[in-house]
Amino acid sequence: MTHIPDKMFFRIGEVSEITGVKPYVLRYWESEFRLLRPSKNKSGQRVYRRREVETVLEIKDLLHRRKFTIAGAKKWLSGEGRQTPADRQMELGFAATDRSQVMRRVREGLVSLEKMLE
Repeated sequence: MTHIPDKMFFRIGEVSEITGVKPYVLRYWESEFRLLRPSKNKSGQRVYRRREVETVLEIKDLLHRRKFTIAGAKKWLSGEGRQTPADRQMELGFAATDRSQVMRRVREGLVSLEKMLE
C-alpha cells in the first residue's frame, strides 16, 4: 500500500512522486476521469486533495495491474462494473466458487458451440 503523507493538498509533482504516475499522464487522466478534477491555486498550479490522490492510485491499479481499458475503468469507478459474487453467479448460471469449475463450464460451452457450428 502506498503511503500518502498526512496533508490536505498536494501539487502535481508530489502526486507524481507518491503514485509513480508521470505528470503528463495525470493531466491526461484528468481529461478522462470525472472523479479527477483538481482545483487550481492562485498561481494556476493544480492542487489535488487526498481523495483525488487515492483516486489516482485506484485508476493506476485498474489500468496497470488489473489491465482494465480506460472505458472499463470509467465503468468500474462509476459503479457499473462492480458485481457482487451473487451477481456473477446469476450471470454464469452457477456458483463460481472455484476457478477450475468456471474453466470447465467455459470449456463445455465452447465444445457445445463448436459442435453446433459443424
